[in-house]
Amino acid sequence: MKQRTLVVVSAGLSRPSSTRLLADRLSAAAVDAAGGLGVRLEVRVIELRDLAHDLMNHLLTGFPPGPLAAALDAVESADAVIAVTPVFTASYSGLFKSFFDVLGRDALVDRPVLIAATGGTARHSLALEHAVRPMFAYLRAVTVPTAVFASSEDWGGDEGEGQLRGRINRAADELAREVERRDPATVRDPFALTTSFEELLAGG
Repeated sequence: MKQRTLVVVSAGLSRPSSTRLLADRLSAAAVDAAGGLGVRLEVRVIELRDLAHDLMNHLLTGFPPGPLAAALDAVESADAVIAVTPVFTASYSGLFKSFFDVLGRDALVDRPVLIAATGGTARHSLALEHAVRPMFAYLRAVTVPTAVFASSEDWGGDEGEGQLRGRINRAADELAREVERRDPATVRDPFALTTSFEELLAGG
């Protein structure tokens, strides 16, 4: 069975958080879908709420504190990413945007990403298409076709839960197929020597 890594970025602010709940459901569905394709996904969840102060320090100083640096490294080395944000003022949250602002410029190139969001009403669902998807397009990620939005009404009642479950499963299947058909992610070491010592001597 292939081994791959999935990093889940959740920008929920409260505890418990509907954003984290949606992130957990998406990751569980992705693990199941990938397993059916012969891929074992190792999941790591990053709660941006815990990194808020580190993010601000990094924006001010240009140096990420240890926990934030580890989170950024995890995203850069992941085979796939699930990114979930609450919708504030018809767009992603500032915390969500700040995290991807400090991520390496080429970190998500050709990386499968499933985007999702939560909000009070279904009227906010378009934020995924006019704000979140364009941001990941700029980062040159491969966003799966199905974006998942969950409003308050989706968490209550059989009909809402059933529709949400269907969207989650469809998006998870799309992400799993993208992961299965790709080679494992590789991270280029910016300090690695690209020329042998002998070649350096010969050039001198």
